[in-house]
Amino acid sequence: MRIFKNFKEGLTKNVIILGIVSGLTDISSEMLYPVIPIFLTQFLNSPMSVVGLIEGIAESTASILKIWGGYISDKFRKRKFFVVLGYFLSAISKPIMGLAYTWHFVLFARFIDRVGKGIRTSPRDALIAASSDKNHWGKAFGFHRAMDTLGAALGPLVTLSIFLIFSETEKIYRMVFILAFIPAIIGVYVLKKYIKDEGEIENKKVNLEIEKDPLSLDFKIFTAIFVLFSLAKFSDAFLIMKTKSLGFSTSQTIMVYFTYNILYAILSTPVGIISDRVGKIKVFMISFLIYSIVCFGFAYSKNNYQIWLFFSIYSLYGALNEGIAKAIVSNFTTSTNRATAMGLLQGLGGISTFFSSLIAGILWDKFSSKTPFIVSSMLSFLSLIFFILWVKIRKIKE
Repeated sequence: MRIFKNFKEGLTKNVIILGIVSGLTDISSEMLYPVIPIFLTQFLNSPMSVVGLIEGIAESTASILKIWGGYISDKFRKRKFFVVLGYFLSAISKPIMGLAYTWHFVLFARFIDRVGKGIRTSPRDALIAASSDKNHWGKAFGFHRAMDTLGAALGPLVTLSIFLIFSETEKIYRMVFILAFIPAIIGVYVLKKYIKDEGEIENKKVNLEIEKDPLSLDFKIFTAIFVLFSLAKFSDAFLIMKTKSLGFSTSQTIMVYFTYNILYAILSTPVGIISDRVGKIKVFMISFLIYSIVCFGFAYSKNNYQIWLFFSIYSLYGALNEGIAKAIVSNFTTSTNRATAMGLLQGLGGISTFFSSLIAGILWDKFSSKTPFIVSSMLSFLSLIFFILWVKIRKIKE
């Protein structure tokens, strides 16, 4: 009981419910994520450059709207409305994708999905920070990341179960898209019913003239380095297709992706707790090095064992990176500009990921599957060097 009490400390009702909703939504999204590139290439006859284009446009859409969503949320002092709307849009995109007969329709559905993600993400992260004590931000964001990733682990497992029961036909692929709608819409219902909008204006009137605190210099530098790193961080679709290119079946590929996500989920909360104790900056910088190693490893992987190894290491990168980055941003911001800052960090980073995914697809088609991984490995290591210089020159402390 004492262990459970210590674990729950700092995790409020809002944080727990938001974690559950993210988990349900990611079950839905990750049921589809491993199969979308396969569906595009195998049934819609799309080249890898189109896969990169779709993922790039999808993620950049989410990224741009994260900036807008954060700004509007800060302006109106509202979080819940934008969060509910965003999750709803993502939910309805799933069955739409199941109707696609050309890659353009997949692009449209992914666009709607990412519009939802863009609208909800920054207000949701600001709501997590507002619902948590500052001393537990690493834990709160780590827990949310864990629940999100647990859903991401279970989603491919559901799809894997379907493929083990039925043949991997186009009809079954389309059925998976329809079934993915169920957990997503349940998440919207839970969110609407149980989440409280922390920081809501008491008299229900919105003061549009209220001023926000200016964003700090260290936040801007941190964001610039994060954006540089994001140029190396292409879509996971390329890791999936690299796995497929080495002879993995669709079911085996999904199992590898499931293992990655379950390890990611297990590690996220402990890593968040550690970051609260030893320093978020120290923990975060390790993620750059790990990503560089993973990309280098994927570039030269030639057998199943190496893929399993580097996907497992990749799970540690995930636990060290996104949740910790949000906790760092929370430390560099105030309640009046936090959603805007979250939006800028993730938005600009996502725009960089668009270019990274697009370029990775071109490098894959024009040169080899090894090339995009080598380029990303070098760029992420360069980002680590800039990060270390920033910490030392600015004497950044927790």
